[in-house]
Amino acid sequence: MTQGPCTGLSAVSDALLAMSRNLEVRDVLKTIVASARELLDAQYAALGVPDDHGGFAQFVVDGVSEEQWRAIGPLPRQHGILAAMLHQATPERLADVRKDPRFGGWPAAHPEMSDFLGVPVRNGEETIATLFLANKRCPGASRTDSDVTGAPGAQRDCAFTEQDEALLGILAQHAAIALTNARLYERSRELTISEERGRLAHELHDAVSQKLFSLRLTAQAAAALVDRDPVRAKEELQQVAVLAAEAAEELRAAVVELRPAALDEDGLIATLRNHAQVLDRAHTAQVTFHGGGVRALPASQEEALLRVAQEALHNALRHADARRVTVALSRSGNGALMRITDDGRGFDTRTVRRAGRHLGLVSMRDRAGGVGGTLNVHSQPGSGTTIEMEVPGG
Repeated sequence: MTQGPCTGLSAVSDALLAMSRNLEVRDVLKTIVASARELLDAQYAALGVPDDHGGFAQFVVDGVSEEQWRAIGPLPRQHGILAAMLHQATPERLADVRKDPRFGGWPAAHPEMSDFLGVPVRNGEETIATLFLANKRCPGASRTDSDVTGAPGAQRDCAFTEQDEALLGILAQHAAIALTNARLYERSRELTISEERGRLAHELHDAVSQKLFSLRLTAQAAAALVDRDPVRAKEELQQVAVLAAEAAEELRAAVVELRPAALDEDGLIATLRNHAQVLDRAHTAQVTFHGGGVRALPASQEEALLRVAQEALHNALRHADARRVTVALSRSGNGALMRITDDGRGFDTRTVRRAGRHLGLVSMRDRAGGVGGTLNVHSQPGSGTTIEMEVPGG
């Protein structure tokens, strides 16, 4: 694709504006990758955010279908060209990445790539991500997978240019700003949520605990008056009923406030997806979410589904040593079916009572049952665990 000066400048402007509009980290990463691929007319684009364990905390691709991505398998490790890009401050532009001595191959389902352009995304002296492009489209041609053969010696009529490298470098600089701002926004939001929960906990303690203290004193007074002044004891017991009702109302109001704000603002699907993305960044295990087509559910059911998902994810990541965890939400009649699957150590379901106390299964069953739903657990030692929760809907 050949662009004139005005067209090219407009495309760059559009790409930079698109990156600045998003505040969620995952959305920013997707926008960066999509903008880079479109701007430089490449077949494939990817952006990797390194973790501290030799892998990638996030790896976002564009130009690869969901089916292809699932077939490729786990996120890549930091090796070959990817590792080089994380430890150098200069771009890499290769006519054929497969001929580079650092090339270590790729999985069988991985698409064939030849020409390669990669730039580091840097915040000061720190490389916070790497941005890659592959298979520059030939001018005037419609490029498909069949245009690139699997042979390392295959020749092509087009490749990334110095101008492409300079343009991607500019995009990477703005990507660093957008990514840093998004991270700051998420941290600020997390702090705000934490502070709000602290405030509610303080109010809950002040309001409810005082009511319960008065309730206890009044009940003690009534017990002392039962024999010598039944009329007054009856009055005290009536006061007990009033205080109990007030305490229950205070507690109900606090619980309503503690309902995750994200559920009200974003809905269940977006909240589960965001939670999975946060855990995916925070842990070496791959945490993914798949869901769609689910109708809006009663608030109590949505909260129960979220709480069960959080508990199951915590168990898988903290106790089961899982490497992959998947949360799937699908429609089931007028309700929904949620399935959390991990490849961790699993456990013997015949000892579910003992396991329930350890893994919070009793709590999860209580949450499911409390909203008219069901919870089933499938697990074997060494074979991972699947937790299914189904709710009937409204």
